[in-house]
Amino acid sequence: MTDRLHRDHLPTSVDAPVTPESVGIVHLGIGAFHRAHQAVYTEQAARATGDRRWGILGVTQRSASVRDQLRPQGGVYSVLTAGARDSSVDLVGAVLDVAWPAEETERVLATIAAPTTHLVTLTVTEKGYCRTGSGELDLDRVRPDLDALAAEQGTGAPGETVAAGSAIGVLVRGLAARYRAACEAGEALPLTVLTCDNMVDNGHVLEGLVRSALDAALPQDTALRAWLDAHVTFPCSMVDRIVPATTPEQRDAVEGELGVRDEGLVVGEPFSQWVIEDRFAGPRPAWEQAGATLTDDVSVWERAKLRLLNGTHSLLAYAGRLAGHVTMAEAVEDPAIRARARRLLFDDALPTLTPPDGADLDAYGESLLERFANPATGHTTLQVSMDGTQKIPYRWGDTIAERLAAGSVPHGAAYALACWSEVVRREAVAGRAVDDPRGDELQRVVATVGGGSAEAAAPADVARALTALPGLLPKGVGMDPALLDAVAAEVAELAGVPAAG
Repeated sequence: MTDRLHRDHLPTSVDAPVTPESVGIVHLGIGAFHRAHQAVYTEQAARATGDRRWGILGVTQRSASVRDQLRPQGGVYSVLTAGARDSSVDLVGAVLDVAWPAEETERVLATIAAPTTHLVTLTVTEKGYCRTGSGELDLDRVRPDLDALAAEQGTGAPGETVAAGSAIGVLVRGLAARYRAACEAGEALPLTVLTCDNMVDNGHVLEGLVRSALDAALPQDTALRAWLDAHVTFPCSMVDRIVPATTPEQRDAVEGELGVRDEGLVVGEPFSQWVIEDRFAGPRPAWEQAGATLTDDVSVWERAKLRLLNGTHSLLAYAGRLAGHVTMAEAVEDPAIRARARRLLFDDALPTLTPPDGADLDAYGESLLERFANPATGHTTLQVSMDGTQKIPYRWGDTIAERLAAGSVPHGAAYALACWSEVVRREAVAGRAVDDPRGDELQRVVATVGGGSAEAAAPADVARALTALPGLLPKGVGMDPALLDAVAAEVAELAGVPAAG
């Protein structure tokens, strides 16, 4: 049997990874993306500077799978960088351990409170923020954590540590634990909370959710709020790297190269970007030494990435599914779909953007289509098309609103909405669950349009109803007649039936 990768007995065919001295970062949502992106930047910063304070305690929310992959390996794993023609393997040692809150909430909270911890970072996806369709904190989803927070802060019935049920719950309970530790130590214990998820103004969004949680759980605790105001920051950030699911074939290939089995292998494309608002409450890794951009204004970078990369990625996913393409690479190589993607990129999204200093957005847009065509990434259209109602507001919403305000109908975005609508309708007709936090609601909309039967629902009518779904598009544009007509016309062409007037 092949030995398993471990920090204590590393292969000699690649450079040895960093071994941090302590945990300096608690990361919520340690999936493949974090391990192929922020953890790599942290690893490279430590190699460049020799600063070993920045070990990561990863927190896996949904299951123990990542913990069970990495803990037997001492946290070490490999990253396969897969280009269209070449590939390379590197070892990453920045992750010291992984904890699962279902069994280790007390440890996670204690680590957030520890004076050696200076950052909490997050990649929990849009739906991990427990928001309602209008963007507010969904109190019902986080109520058990809020009750536990009240007890831990001394305003409820004390007892054993309750297992955290949400990332927001872990975060607010961890912040309260750090505040209590600061009071006991007589120190400020500042903390930076850095979200790396694809949301507009993501740091401000997260701060608002944290404050809403505190208002609901601890309405009278002004001292905790004063500490938060003075000693905790929530910078915005923008991240970019395509990180597909790892295949068994890739695990076998890397095992052949390393001579050991790595159950924690992750795969990423050669391109990687990280733009961070330079607003930290305390020390941080020298991420700029690893290629990250520190700036006073992330928003221009964030908007460009969301509207160009993420917006086009979602269009390709829905259109690709309808055309029977399994992978994103297949979808972008389809001439008809590629032409529509170019329309969204260059006709709709680009006119709404101000280029960041030194950035060529036209060249960036062209490069995206080549990146998506890289077959080595293996991203599937099914994977990318999940959770549409959580993604569409950020990826297409503002583009649509700004083009309509400028007097132009965004036909590329209308096609994208039509593809999404058709995917939802066809899933409902087939009796399959729609993989979306609002999936049940989407199915009800389809059935309602059909008078109680999804099969009887006219595609163009479904498209009009779904485009107008509350919370999907900003500023009421989901009711714009010109947009609705454009979406209905596109979906009628997709479905092969006349558009309803």
